[in-house]
Amino acid sequence: MSPRQWKRFGNSSLISDSAVYLASNLLNAAIPFLLLPVLTRYLNLAEYGQVAMFMTLIAALGAITGLNTNGSAGRKYYDHGLSGNEFALFIGSCLWILVVSSLLVFLVLWAFQGRFAHWLALPPHWVLWAVAASTAGFIIQLRLGQWQVRKQARSYGILQVGQSLMNMLLSLLLVVGLSLGGEGRMMGLLATSLAFAALGLYLLARDGLSAIAWRSAYVKEALAFGVPLVPHVAGLFLLSVTDRIVVTTELGVAQTGLYHVAAQLAGALGILFDAFNKAYVPWLYERLQRDRADDKKRIVCLTYAYFAAALLMAGIMFLFGPLIVRLLAGPRYAEAGTVIGWIALGHAFGGMYLMVTNYVFYSKRTGLLSLSTISAGIINVVLLVVLVNLIGLVGAGIAFALAMAIRFLLTWWVAQIRHPMPWFTALA
Repeated sequence: MSPRQWKRFGNSSLISDSAVYLASNLLNAAIPFLLLPVLTRYLNLAEYGQVAMFMTLIAALGAITGLNTNGSAGRKYYDHGLSGNEFALFIGSCLWILVVSSLLVFLVLWAFQGRFAHWLALPPHWVLWAVAASTAGFIIQLRLGQWQVRKQARSYGILQVGQSLMNMLLSLLLVVGLSLGGEGRMMGLLATSLAFAALGLYLLARDGLSAIAWRSAYVKEALAFGVPLVPHVAGLFLLSVTDRIVVTTELGVAQTGLYHVAAQLAGALGILFDAFNKAYVPWLYERLQRDRADDKKRIVCLTYAYFAAALLMAGIMFLFGPLIVRLLAGPRYAEAGTVIGWIALGHAFGGMYLMVTNYVFYSKRTGLLSLSTISAGIINVVLLVVLVNLIGLVGAGIAFALAMAIRFLLTWWVAQIRHPMPWFTALA
């Protein structure tokens, strides 16, 4: 890219929106980081591991509650000729799908809550409350997604940071003030999710973005987008949270507490990548709609620079991650420093994946994406079982990094099939 092109790029909305998203994501991340030294000193390893498993279950249920139709509402925004009332009916249809799917999930977990409680090392009632937290998370993401596509980054950031701030204050009150231990932390997570889901519903209605009426055509359209992604989200679950389950099963819930601390700290990279991607998606989609060769070449050059930066950040975490663990979590969690670099490398590949998966979503043909993600997820489970038994906690981190690399490469291949880009000619 020429200096003039870079200057024009720097003056674009991508930079300003990225700055807002980055600031809100950093604030959003800083709050759990401030909370981490407190929780690691008030919760023992087993309690911290139990909190990790509750969060794992919420993430797993996200593949089913709502059936990923919040993403269809974001993509629908770019379809031309849709009136405001019709768009509200589309979002209302997504909410109806959420209600039905969440009820079905609750009934299944209620029938087998004893077994799930044993597998996850959780009290049975928290298995059921995880459904409510997952449902609330769908609503919050639906509200945030509509701000994102409309480039209302500040509103997005205010709600995101407000949720984390309330989460922190409630957790401090319940864990430190009332000495409720791990249950207090889970109560804080649940109450915050429910409160902000209610706020999200109100804000959608206030902005005329939701309607109660059922529209069968829109339900079918939303499901056509979301259902093929269920294997994709299931694959994400296998990639991102089965490590906690395998560590709990093979090494015990206390080791899960150690691993979760490392994952939280290494997740700072994921927060940075997510912030950029939130601003990048509307910018990218606008240029893909223009379908100009020079735009595509600039996009590819930017992407390669991003790849290099992501891998450099992971290398820095290998060097300084153990020190960060000792400073923030305390000496009792020092063993988490042995795995933090590998988890950071996995997040680097996750950030690189974000840059290529956008083309698949733009194409609206997501079937192959699900195949690549579920394949990488299955590979991750196999690697986890083998490596955790061979080398312990570090094996979980290595398995995560390898599986995320495989997912990135497979998705890059799918993206080139669905929406070809000049990956090999742009640099020339």
